[in-house]
Amino acid sequence: MTDTPAELLAALIRIDSTNPSLVPGGAGETQLAHFVADWLRAHGVAAELDEAGPGRPSVIARVSGRGGGRTLLLNAHLDTVGTASMPDALMPRTENGRMYGRGSYDMKGGLAACLLALVDAAQANLRGEVILMAVADEEYASLGTLSVLRRMSADAAIVTEPTSLKLCVAHKGFTWHQIKTFGIAAHGSRPDLGQDAVAQMGWVLGQLEGLQRSLEARPAHPLLGHASVHASRIEGGQELSSYPAECTLQLERRTLPGETLEAVCAEWDDILRHLTAPNFRAEHQLLLARAAFSVPEDAPIVQSLRLQAERVLGYPPELTGLGFWMDSALLAEAGIPTVVFGPHGAGAHGAEEWVDLKSVEQCRDVLSATIRDFCD
Repeated sequence: MTDTPAELLAALIRIDSTNPSLVPGGAGETQLAHFVADWLRAHGVAAELDEAGPGRPSVIARVSGRGGGRTLLLNAHLDTVGTASMPDALMPRTENGRMYGRGSYDMKGGLAACLLALVDAAQANLRGEVILMAVADEEYASLGTLSVLRRMSADAAIVTEPTSLKLCVAHKGFTWHQIKTFGIAAHGSRPDLGQDAVAQMGWVLGQLEGLQRSLEARPAHPLLGHASVHASRIEGGQELSSYPAECTLQLERRTLPGETLEAVCAEWDDILRHLTAPNFRAEHQLLLARAAFSVPEDAPIVQSLRLQAERVLGYPPELTGLGFWMDSALLAEAGIPTVVFGPHGAGAHGAEEWVDLKSVEQCRDVLSATIRDFCD
């Protein structure tokens, strides 16, 4: 049986859904997507698969209403990070009200709450419609959410990433950048011929601290604090006896709501343009960008979820912001007012991961109450 939150969550954890873009040879989402779709159909909910790419399916499930109500979208991701550092990662165990296992916290606990809330919605005879998108690839490039959003929209959305039953109304975005510096390859004994690209990169690295200080001097976001920048990877040279012709630096910039991609890229273009080191040559390339997210506190979905959470939990949930990026930003960019709300736990991407089972049940109850309030 997989009808209780604990039983369903354990079944989800047992299915390996390691993202193959993160871990070569990872199982991917196929088996889990089929399990989710079959489970929903067995409980009277229509479900189909959406293929974002070969072997990368998402699940789209719908509870159609009798007409005249609003449409609410629930979002959860199927994929997990790898399990190499986690013994018995796919063997869920329960201790002191916590369920341990890879994906329990990030985010199969939220997925289980969504599935159960969808079954509740199917029995509620709503005017509006509820849609679940259980998506592939959130941990890497969000191929699943991007694909599903080409097919649908909604009046509002709830992303069930873990928030410890707080309402997340803002989170940071990120941009990934690559900078190359150029030298001249030559034998190490010929400084008259060679130019050291790694040493040239030192001028660039020297600007990082100044840029971070500049970010910290700007007004802080009330929930997210300051933007940040850090060097992530550096590579250059070929052997000890040669002058390196190239050096490559990859870095990450965490962004705040209201910052534009153009302004963020201009920071590094300006830095490189004004570096006056002898024979300095460099190029800047944007690798990937994901926008920051925010939603007004008076948005109808925020107000509805906050009210229903207070009724279920017995206290008003805290409004919060989070530093990590989520698919909520893509939903908001698509014009769908979105809020993030999920269970409590710890250990995302870590060697020990757990979710509080009571909070999964509470999350399901809050989602079900919000669906009735928002869609009817």
